[in-house]
Amino acid sequence: MATPIGNLADITHRALEVLAGVDRIFCEDTRVSGKMLSRFGLSTPLQTYHDHNAGRIRPELMARLADGQSLALISDAGTPLINDPGYKLVKACVAAGHFVTAIPGANAPLTALILSALPCDRFYYHGFLSAKTTARERELAGLVQVPGSLIFLESPKRLASCLAHMTEVLGADRPAAVARELTKLYEDVRRGKLAELAAHYTTTGPPKGEIVIVVGPAPAPVYAETDITALLKDAVARSGVKAAAAEIAALTGLNKRDLYAKAILLRNKND
Repeated sequence: MATPIGNLADITHRALEVLAGVDRIFCEDTRVSGKMLSRFGLSTPLQTYHDHNAGRIRPELMARLADGQSLALISDAGTPLINDPGYKLVKACVAAGHFVTAIPGANAPLTALILSALPCDRFYYHGFLSAKTTARERELAGLVQVPGSLIFLESPKRLASCLAHMTEVLGADRPAAVARELTKLYEDVRRGKLAELAAHYTTTGPPKGEIVIVVGPAPAPVYAETDITALLKDAVARSGVKAAAAEIAALTGLNKRDLYAKAILLRNKND
């Protein structure tokens, strides 16, 4: 079940009804979730479920479900399982045949993506990069050609160095956005090229608040006419005109109909 990521007004009516009606709520931190429940006058019992105790608590939780209890899983903020505990629990519940549903609501990565002004039609959520330089660069190298916007989480202290690594690996001119304090009073979204953002946070120092970084898709490669012709020739020889046009369109982003016409001309010329 999703909970607010900052602004408590973002809780849904359905979420409040479910939280009031279940037998027990499992959460990351009872102090954090307790404040939210108190704000809405709810007194449902709370119990912790997080990365450090999940293996021990999961059997108890499953036993409660088998006994007919209704339970809710929430994180401190946002949507459980999205960089928060819960995947193994959902998997176990499904395997045991228990009814599982999701109560949608606030989600920091998607909120940041919407505010970034970067393409939203395709995106890849990575979460936190490794804190170790070599491992981080290796992770970023594997994302260079992803044909969609990239979404990361980062801590304020590591933000400047993270952006610097992104500049080196993903490209200084890649458009990006740094979103922080989402839905809160001091919500802030800074947009610019990766190099510009890296320079800004290196100069100003670590900002306050939880941070989401969104990086625009890899730029489409530019192909010379001779390259397109060579690619088409090879593809036509391997798989025929129609399949060749589709293959090269997917590779280059060029219009499939135009490539199909060109492929026919190439085939007829070869014949």
